[in-house]
Order: sequence, then C-alpha cells, then structure tokens
Amino acid sequence: MAWRAPALAVAALVAMLVGASAEAASNSPQGAQFFPHLVYRSGPYAPYGIPLADGVADYLTLVNRRDGGIGGVPIAWEECDTGYNTDRGVDCYERLKAKGPTGAAAVLPLSTGITYALIERGAADRIPVFSSGYGRADVSDGRVFPYAINAPASYWTGIDAAISHIATELGGTERLRGRKIAYVYHDSAFGKEPLPMLEALRGPLGFEMRSFPVAPPGLDQRAVWTQIARHYRPDYVILWGWGVQNSTALREAAAAGYPADRMIGVWWAGSELDVRPVGAAAVGYKAVAFHAAGADLPVIRAIRERVHGRGLGAGDPGQIGTVLYNRGVFNAAVLVEAIRTAQGKYGRRPLTGAQVAWGFDHLDLTAERLAELGLDGFMQPLRITCADHEGIAPLHVQQWDGERWLDVSGPIEPRRALIRKLVAESARRFAAERKIEPRACD
Repeated sequence: MAWRAPALAVAALVAMLVGASAEAASNSPQGAQFFPHLVYRSGPYAPYGIPLADGVADYLTLVNRRDGGIGGVPIAWEECDTGYNTDRGVDCYERLKAKGPTGAAAVLPLSTGITYALIERGAADRIPVFSSGYGRADVSDGRVFPYAINAPASYWTGIDAAISHIATELGGTERLRGRKIAYVYHDSAFGKEPLPMLEALRGPLGFEMRSFPVAPPGLDQRAVWTQIARHYRPDYVILWGWGVQNSTALREAAAAGYPADRMIGVWWAGSELDVRPVGAAAVGYKAVAFHAAGADLPVIRAIRERVHGRGLGAGDPGQIGTVLYNRGVFNAAVLVEAIRTAQGKYGRRPLTGAQVAWGFDHLDLTAERLAELGLDGFMQPLRITCADHEGIAPLHVQQWDGERWLDVSGPIEPRRALIRKLVAESARRFAAERKIEPRACD
C-alpha cells in the first residue's frame, strides 16, 4: 500500500529531509514528489559514495530552495545506506518504493550489482531504475527495458570512446592495427560488462588485447603490473577499476615502470580520490568523462551560494566541484528534468513512477535548455527516446595534471550504429529468455 500523509505531514517531511522551506511545501497541497535515495556512506567504498550522495542531495535542495521544487512540487527524499552491498540495496528499494503520496519517482542504485538486481523489480513495480553510466549496456533498448535508463552513456559507449582516443593519440584508427592493449578490470559484473564491445572492436580495428582481472578490492596488483610492464608490454592500458583498486593500479604501474600517460580509465576510475593519493606518479593519467569536473560552473556556483552558503549543504564543502560530487549533481539534474518533462503531460503534482518513466522517454535537454538550468559547460545536450534510453551523447577524455582534471579530447563521437546493433541483439536475447514482448515505439 502506498504511504500517504496529509499536507501538514508532507510539509514536515519535506522540511526534515530536504531543507525545503515551509512556504515551498505549503504551496504544494497535493504533497511532495518522493525519491528513495540509495547511498553508500559506509563500507569499503564509502569515500567514493559520500560525495556522490552529497551531490545528489545538494542539487535537489537547490531546486527546492531556488525554484520551490519541480513545477512548484517540492522534492522529498530518504537516504538508505546500502554499503555498496547488493542485498542491502534490494532491501532499501523494497522498504522505500511505496513511500510518498505516489510512491517512488525513480531509483538510482549507484551500483552495477544493485542495478542488475533491480531491473526486473523496477519493471514489475513500474518504477524507473536510472543507472547513469553504469549497469547493463543493453538497457539502452527501451523497447525491452521500458523502466531502465542508463543515459548518457553505457560501458559499451565508454570503452568505445577509450579506444577512439587511443587511436587519435596514435595518429588515426588505422594505426591501431597490430597494437597491444591491456584491459585491467574489476573482477565483477562492472568490469566484465565492456568485454563484448572490446571483442566487437578488436577484430575490425586489428588491435591485440589481453585481459587482466583484479579481485576486489584490488589491493594486491603487483603480479599483474609486473606481467603487464615486463612481459606483455602493451602500447596502452585501459583501467576499468573502482575504489582503492585505481590508486593501487597507478602506484603499482609506476613501480613497474609503466607510464601513467599510457593509461586511460573509465569514469569510475577518474576522480580525485584515484589520483591524489598517488602523487606525481599519477600525472598524465587519463579517464573518459561524461560531465565536467571543477567548481567554476554555473550550477556548482549556484549550489555553493544557495545551498552551502546558507548552511543547507549535505556534507563537506571541500568536495564541491570534485568529479564524484559533480556526478551526483548530474544524476539529480537528469532525474529532475525527467520529472519536469512528465509534468508537462500529467500536471504539476506528485507523479507515479510510470508517469516519470514517460518523462524519461521524452527527455530532450537541448543546449538552450541546459543554459537556462545553469548546466551549460557541465554536460552535453541529451535526448532520450522510447527506443533509446541511453542517448549516446559524445564523451570526453580528461587528464590529470597534478592539480586538476583537464579536457584533452573535445567531444568524441561514438560508433552509434555499432553500439545500437549490439544493444539490440543483446536486448533481444534477454527478451527471449524472459519471454518479454518488446513494446512498440513510434
């Protein structure tokens, strides 16, 4: 049964959970839009989960304080700490999915393992599972996965961008032929997810590839890097790591004599937490990115002024503008705009998960709209459709200079036709296994 409360109780909930003013809550007599906030402020990945969670919370607080919510409807949320554990993540989802006057608007699992566990649950409950830049690549096919969204990029698009950037550094795609690439990955669903795309690229582009799995948490990598640097001797290394695995990889690569500027990571291996502990040995290291880093951006300046400047920040202000903090802001901004889009059809009131899913299906963040929201310079324009839940936005590569992340690539155009072909094939197999009838999309 969905949780419901009278207007005064909703106002109290909003004020308690999001710092929204009583005035904002009272202006929405139909209640608040509820969002279950799955976080990991504890456990082995807590240092990475905390800025992510804070970025989400601070952006939602900004929308409540600056705009009075989404279309006048305040946002309420409740944190549930998963510890980055799949079973706990499922439990959090089950306990929170029916809260609020209309149930959960959507859920952000912030974990590939939790995402895998929630995809079918979300579809059964008609609640969008928004796994931005992680999880299954084939949920890009919205015909088979109407309640799963992975915009703006899947791991297949990310690995494609890494290969494209390596080709650019070598002098062109044709120069990839005969080159050696080592793939060092977190030995989990997260690390294994890009393998089909790597195989699809390896043959046509002619590069050699060897995979090196690293058991989490990844503190013991000396043997891996000895093998890479002294025996395999690749032209480039792609690092698909998470948590302490990344800084350990950079440290062991340096000890083995492998240069940081020949290493490129996924966006989960491209934060300040990955490079600062390594010091000078990390200078030159690169990572794929789908949003900007840094605090000198309109949306981040607004958060600093209107949220932290008024004592409403979720956590350490020193994290503002870091990669993972900004990723939380990205997640919250896309969610808010999906809800706003859905309000255009269903009205300015708390919406159900099914209605928010319609908003994701019709989300169109143009350059002009991003500028209106203060998100210009922060992210690329993004358009999601019923059939395409990824959007496949151009990606960038950033490089660590010892102090900050710098964009060194400009927009990298994905191999859209290949990506969509592989996505459709994989989604079709999933649909056949689960006896799912894909929906028709105009």
